Amino acid sequence: MLHLDCKGETRCPCEKCDNRYFMDPKAMRRHVRIYGFSQSYKMWIYHGEPLIPPVVDIVSPSNEMANVIDDVMWESRENDTNLDEGTSNTGGSGVDDDFKELLEAVETMLYSGCTFSFLDFFAKLMHIKVNNKWTDSSFDQLLELLRSTFPPDNKVHRSYYLAKKKLKKLGLGYESIHVCKNNCFLFWKEYKSLQVCLVCKEIWWIDKNTKGKKVAHKVLRYFPVAPRLCRLYCSRYTSKNMIWHSTGRSEDGVMRHPVDGESWKKFDVDYPDFSSESRNVCLGLAADGFNPFESSFMLALLIPGPKAPGKDIDVFLRSLVKELKFLWQLGVRIKGAATNTFFTMKVMLLWTINDFPAHSSLSGWTGQGYRACPTCNEDTPLYRAVNKAVYIGHHQFLDPDDPLRMSHLTGNLRQDPLRDTLLIKTYKSN
Repeated sequence: MLHLDCKGETRCPCEKCDNRYFMDPKAMRRHVRIYGFSQSYKMWIYHGEPLIPPVVDIVSPSNEMANVIDDVMWESRENDTNLDEGTSNTGGSGVDDDFKELLEAVETMLYSGCTFSFLDFFAKLMHIKVNNKWTDSSFDQLLELLRSTFPPDNKVHRSYYLAKKKLKKLGLGYESIHVCKNNCFLFWKEYKSLQVCLVCKEIWWIDKNTKGKKVAHKVLRYFPVAPRLCRLYCSRYTSKNMIWHSTGRSEDGVMRHPVDGESWKKFDVDYPDFSSESRNVCLGLAADGFNPFESSFMLALLIPGPKAPGKDIDVFLRSLVKELKFLWQLGVRIKGAATNTFFTMKVMLLWTINDFPAHSSLSGWTGQGYRACPTCNEDTPLYRAVNKAVYIGHHQFLDPDDPLRMSHLTGNLRQDPLRDTLLIKTYKSN
């Protein structure tokens, strides 16, 4: 009764009306019984549910962040080998120092008498920033207001940059890699000390003579895969899901997961040592048309614009390829929360998920011309029509007794003689 308009009517949430039509409560109940509730009506904003849900659960915040820190540091405390260079984390900037600093942050209150720890407050505040797409400048203004509003002994950072730097130690950061102006070279690893691109001879910086901090022409942001996979195993909430592909396989012949597909099964036969360890991971590389913020996706590369890299994408993939090769050959030693034991996790890139133009960019195989088909290779059937290559002969992939395929052989759907000749020749050769 609280959601009726001046006429005593309310929006009908049934599958047919979908909140577009108003009616009296009695008619609305009848509609709901007949058609059911609208499946797209997730948040009941027309019937009392608030548009903006509660932001966070503030129950026992310090313990929450302490568990997160413990999850992050499990693998690092057991195995301090550097992923890229094989050097150990010793001295004043190692994992133990980071762990100690994070523990101090989670035990320090934001100010005297506050129920939030310093680290927990900023983790939740950064979450709000991301959800609401706040700009960095607006976030800095908010921090300045909070610093002046809270008691004088508060620990609020002065800027977004400082807050982000602190949270980066939780594994929430990325690696910035400078890119050549023409997308042909990465100033990275052994080439980090260079000032000029080895391919096009372009200078690294926009202005090499600036007196302030030098700015690169382009910056690639790389989000390492290994730390996030480790987090999934180290967290008690997600560790069981990481071995579902081994425990939840279909037994009735129905494909419910990629593990039930032919490619995964063939891989298990070809690499039995990898497949015997249920905690190893198979990945698919999505290069086109997918939302990176879905729960089953991880954003790996944020490539600078304004245009897509196209065939030059292999330059940007170098950092990802290097890490995937390491994870396939050596793996990383981590601790699983489900079994409370240490093991070596290895990773295999099993698929690439993309459309045909993206496939051409990823694989290096041409997407047009005389050899456009990656399956047919040099035998790609086509003929020239004006200035275009017309691909034909696709009926050869139909079953031999398919009506559509047989109709061309009997002349029921005859078109130009050249096309019929090529189709018949292809069919006989099979």
